[in-house]
Amino acid sequence: MIRDKLEKINDFTWKLPKTVREKMRVDAHIFASKNIIDSGDDKAFEQLTNVACLPGIIEPVVGMPDLHWGYGLPVGAVGAFDLQEGIISAGMTGFDINCGIRMLTTTLVTKDVQAVKRELTNELFKRVRAGVGSKSRIKLTAAQLDEVMERGAQWCVDNGYGIKEDTAHSEENGNMPGANPAKVSRDARKRGMPQLGTLGAGNHFLEVQRVEQVFDKTIADAYGLSKDQVVVMIHCGSRGFGHQIASDYLRIMNRAVKENNIWLPDPQLVCAPVQSTQGIDYYEAMVCGVNFAFANRQMITSFVREAFSRVFKKDWHELGLTLLYDVCHNIAKKEIHTINGKKKEVMVHRKGATRSFAPGHEKVPSAYRRAGQPVLIAGSMGTASYILSGTQGAMEKSFGSSCHGAGRQMSRKGAIREFKGANIQAQLEKKGILAKATNPLLLAEEAPGAYKDVDEVIASVAGAGISNTVARVTPLLVTKG
Repeated sequence: MIRDKLEKINDFTWKLPKTVREKMRVDAHIFASKNIIDSGDDKAFEQLTNVACLPGIIEPVVGMPDLHWGYGLPVGAVGAFDLQEGIISAGMTGFDINCGIRMLTTTLVTKDVQAVKRELTNELFKRVRAGVGSKSRIKLTAAQLDEVMERGAQWCVDNGYGIKEDTAHSEENGNMPGANPAKVSRDARKRGMPQLGTLGAGNHFLEVQRVEQVFDKTIADAYGLSKDQVVVMIHCGSRGFGHQIASDYLRIMNRAVKENNIWLPDPQLVCAPVQSTQGIDYYEAMVCGVNFAFANRQMITSFVREAFSRVFKKDWHELGLTLLYDVCHNIAKKEIHTINGKKKEVMVHRKGATRSFAPGHEKVPSAYRRAGQPVLIAGSMGTASYILSGTQGAMEKSFGSSCHGAGRQMSRKGAIREFKGANIQAQLEKKGILAKATNPLLLAEEAPGAYKDVDEVIASVAGAGISNTVARVTPLLVTKG
């Protein structure tokens, strides 16, 4: 087993040396507690060693405590590549391009929501459409879809679905440069046109939460967080639009691998040289998916503000519904990192991993620059989520990255066999959490027992020094696809 070859560096850092198998070019590092390592998925550990074999890989390949098997690259992992000698991979970025999380803060406290909880749940469920194939209230034209691809959340703000502060408090300002709509297929456009402003299904959710505990008051103050405050977490991505872009370019990269004579330890790692025509085309199409996802979460934010205004009978500005931050989980990005003591631009793939930039970094919004970038971590349904902050340790150890959630420990099919949606809903209600989904099976798929212990995951990234714990939030209500 690959796990047996792990070497302990410290209580929260483990190494898979490049000697554990042939053709590994670099070591892999995993940030996790011993308990997480001992119960970890050996197939996911093996996938880290696969990525370590790819051309242009930069040491180390990184595994997070929420690591589990994924397509090519595990979910909860980071791989950085040299721009000249390295590759870019659609499988390593993932099918749900720019799946991510945003959090809104409010001036409300728990008792305010408790009084209207069921009404608010129903209003959110009505306004933010969810489920496989769900269609938006917004009807985009072909020209408007092109604008969304190029401008992301900024398109929403310019069309009355947000304010300028929303984009200022988003990774890449909600508008990643480099998009080229000409590189996006007709099939992707067809899937994306009716889906802007929809939640989707699977582990995507909209959750109203309360700040249960503050660990770092100075940074919490900078983020506008306080105990018992009500916050809103939105978790979704680029819907069928991003999925189709990934599917299209997996086929293209299959040809690129043969043309460039790239040896692969796993066919799911099909890729193209960063500077090749196929690599550039994928990057430009992927950025279109990234911007669609930013716009999707921005549109949902507008619908959430509408719902709160209607239920509380106040303008959303009076309720303080402002954006704390928006972070990406599945993305490939050109970033500058210190490699062997020198600043270098590299291609960073994050799949199920969150950017965690340190205090003082120019990419952190000015309002948070002294505190470090907000890092938003979703727990499993019915358990806690966390707000962390970026650290210098992340810049030095993990290409400015941290975990993204609790991480699955049971497949969706396994969860459906193990749990019943109606039972999960009743259990959540006993805990004071209202849950509403389009299909009860989704509640079984996303049952808390299907995930790792989020508290231990957070303790691992904090112990490894790649994030700082700021606050713990717990759910009041949740809507899902």
